[in-house]
Amino acid sequence: MADPQLQLVARRIRSFPDFPTPGVLFRDISPLLKDPHSFRASISLLANHLKKTHGGKIDYIAGLDSRGFLFGPSLAQELGLGFVLIRKQGKLPGPTVSTSYTLEYGKAGLEIQRDALEPGQKVVVVDDLLATGGTMRAACELLGQLRAEVLECVSLVELTSLKGREKLGSVPFFSLLQYE
Repeated sequence: MADPQLQLVARRIRSFPDFPTPGVLFRDISPLLKDPHSFRASISLLANHLKKTHGGKIDYIAGLDSRGFLFGPSLAQELGLGFVLIRKQGKLPGPTVSTSYTLEYGKAGLEIQRDALEPGQKVVVVDDLLATGGTMRAACELLGQLRAEVLECVSLVELTSLKGREKLGSVPFFSLLQYE
């Protein structure tokens, strides 16, 4: 990890063992959000990756409820793009499109406003962390219902041992930091 910006970001992720349950090592982004220099570095690194990978071909950044809302709008602004919300079910007004997905202990749902995107628009999905990949995959399916094209999914942190990127199938995935 030679990049000084990436080092700055990595130093602001802290770990809490056995949270929220025994055996889980929680990766906390709170120190990164508290430090404007490391937060700015995280946005810059993600934006640089997207510029290099997709140039000017992205139409919108879509953020996942709720921590994707912390990174998505800043990333969209950095790229000169708009931002669209993908929310937990029941949180958006007006006509929506929804999907449900399985969690470790139950089901959850996501939704997006029906008029958030036009068919064929190109979208990048952002969240703070990729774990099992269920939420990110559901977001991609939801965007597919609107006939948007998901160019890539990105996150700050990836928990590689949970193999979440495999659930994304052919959708490219990028993370700044990877942990077991």
